[in-house]
Amino acid sequence: MRRFPDADPGEPSRLTPGRYLLWLARTQWPVVLLGAFWGCLWPTAQALIPYGVGRAIDDGLTGRDRGDLVLWGGVVLALGLLQAAAAILQDRCALTNALGARYRTLQLVTRQAARLGATLPRKTSAGEVMSVGVADVLQIGRVLDLSSRGIGSVVAIAVVAAVMLATSWQLGLVVLAGVPLMVAAVALLLRPLHDRQARLRDQQAELSSHAVDIVGGLRVLRGIGGEELFAGRYHAESQRVRHAGVRLAGAEAVFDGVRMLLPGLLVAVIVYLGARSVLAGDLTAGQLVAFYGYAVFLATPIRRVTFFASTTMKGFVAARRVVELLALTPSIGPGGAARLPSAGGDLVDPVSGLVVKGGGVTAVACTVPADGAELADRLGLYVDSDVTWDGVPLRAAGLDEVRRRILVSGNEARLFAGPLRSELSPSSSAEELLAAIEVASAADVLEALPDGLDTVVTAGGKEFSGGQQQRLRLARAVLSSPDVLVLVEPTSAVDAHTEARIAARLAAARAGRTTVVVGTSPILLDHADDVVLVDGGTVVATGTHASVLDDPRYRALVAREEGTA
Repeated sequence: MRRFPDADPGEPSRLTPGRYLLWLARTQWPVVLLGAFWGCLWPTAQALIPYGVGRAIDDGLTGRDRGDLVLWGGVVLALGLLQAAAAILQDRCALTNALGARYRTLQLVTRQAARLGATLPRKTSAGEVMSVGVADVLQIGRVLDLSSRGIGSVVAIAVVAAVMLATSWQLGLVVLAGVPLMVAAVALLLRPLHDRQARLRDQQAELSSHAVDIVGGLRVLRGIGGEELFAGRYHAESQRVRHAGVRLAGAEAVFDGVRMLLPGLLVAVIVYLGARSVLAGDLTAGQLVAFYGYAVFLATPIRRVTFFASTTMKGFVAARRVVELLALTPSIGPGGAARLPSAGGDLVDPVSGLVVKGGGVTAVACTVPADGAELADRLGLYVDSDVTWDGVPLRAAGLDEVRRRILVSGNEARLFAGPLRSELSPSSSAEELLAAIEVASAADVLEALPDGLDTVVTAGGKEFSGGQQQRLRLARAVLSSPDVLVLVEPTSAVDAHTEARIAARLAAARAGRTTVVVGTSPILLDHADDVVLVDGGTVVATGTHASVLDDPRYRALVAREEGTA
C-alpha cells in the first residue's frame, strides 16, 4: 500500500465543492490516472468476452472448426484472466485514492482547526467539526474511490456500442440512444436527492452539536435538575432527523429502483430486437448470444455510472461542508515582526484601563464575571485588542510569539486522553511534574491513581471531579512556565483550605514572573501583590486587598464570595 507523505498537502486555490474535489484528484493524479487505466481495462475486457463467445459459437461450433473453437476459447480465457488482474489492481488504486483523499482532507481540517484556535468555537460548533472529520471525510473518499469505476464504465459502454454498431447498426443505435436517455432520467432524480441529503446533513450536524453540549455539561445539568428537559429536547430533535432520514431513504429507494429498472428494460429491448434480426437472417446465432451478453453486461456499467453520479452528489454535499470550514478566517491575524520584551514590563489594557505590573501577582476582581473572561481574552490576544506589553502592541508581534510568551488558562481548558505525564507536560522531568503538582495541591489526586503519572486518563478527564480537573489544569499551566500567566477562576471548585495552599504556593512558584488571577476569591485576592476592581468593564479601584476593601463595591463582591464559600 502506498505511503502517504507527512508534508503539508498545500491549499486549494479556490474553495468551491467542485474545485476542491478536483484539487484532491490533482494532488494524487498518478494514482488517479493509473486507477482510471485499470478501471477502463477491467470492464473493457469483460465487455469483449461476449464477442469471443459469439465467435466461438459461429466459427467453432457452427463452422465445426476445432482450431477456431480452441482459439476463441483461449481468447475468452485470456480476457477473463486480464479482467481479474485488472480488477485487483483497480481496487488497489481505488483504495489508495480513497485513503489519500481522506488523509489530505483530515490534514486540512486539522490544520485549519489549529490555525483558527480560539476562533473555532466562536464560528462553528464542536458537532459540526466532528461531523466533517468523520462522515464528510468518508464521503469525499468514496468519490475518489469510485472515480476509476465510473470512468471505466463510461469507456466500456462506448466500446460495447462501437462493437454493436459494427455488427448491427440498428442495435448499436438503440444502445447509443438508450444510455443517454437513462442517464438523463436518473439525473432528474438527483436534484431532489441532493436537496434532501443536504437538509439531512445540516440536521445531523445540529444534532451532533447538541449531543456534544449535553455530554460536556451533563454534570451541570444534573446539578440543576435539567437532565430530563434536555433529554426531551434531544429526543424531539432526533425524531426530526429521523424523519428527514426516512424522507431521504424514500428518495433513494425510488432512485435505486429506477437505476435497476432502466438497464433491465434496455436489455429486454436489445434481446427482442436481436431475436427478430436472427429470424430475419440479419444476425447469426453466435451474434445473438454476443448481443445478449452485451445487453446483460451493459446493465452493470450503467448502474455504476448512475451510482457514481449519486455518490458524487453526496460528495458535493460533504465537500461543501469541508469548504465552509476551510473558508473560516481567524479573528486575529498572524501579527507582525515586533519583538516583545524579554522579561518584565507592564501589560496595559486601554479598554479597561488595567495595568498589570511586570514580575508580580495581580488579582482582578470583576463585578460582572463576563468582564473577566473578556479581559483575559484581550490580555492573551484571543480577540483583537490594543493591549501593549512594555509599550509594544501585542498585535504588532507574531501570534506564535504571543502564544509562547502569554498563556491564558480557564476552566474550559480540556484534559486530553493519554498518560497523565504526557497530558501535563511531555517534556518535563518527573521532579518538575511533582513540583507543579505540589503547587496545584494535587498530590492527593496523583496518589489515588493506580499507576501514578503513567495512568492513562480518559478524554476530558471524566474520571476526575471538577476540583481535581481544575488542579490538574493549574499544574499544566504552571509547567508551561510562560512569561505571563493569566488564570481565570483557577480555584472556584476547591475548598478554602486547598485554595489557601494553592494561593501561597503559586505566588512562590511564579516569583519574578507576571501572573494575573481573574477571580473574586478573598483568599486569592489576599495573596496578590496588587488588586484591581473592575466595574462595568472599567478599572475603578486599585491597591492591596486590604486597601481596596474600603470600596463598597469590592467589599460587597468579596463578602458575597465568602458567603458562597
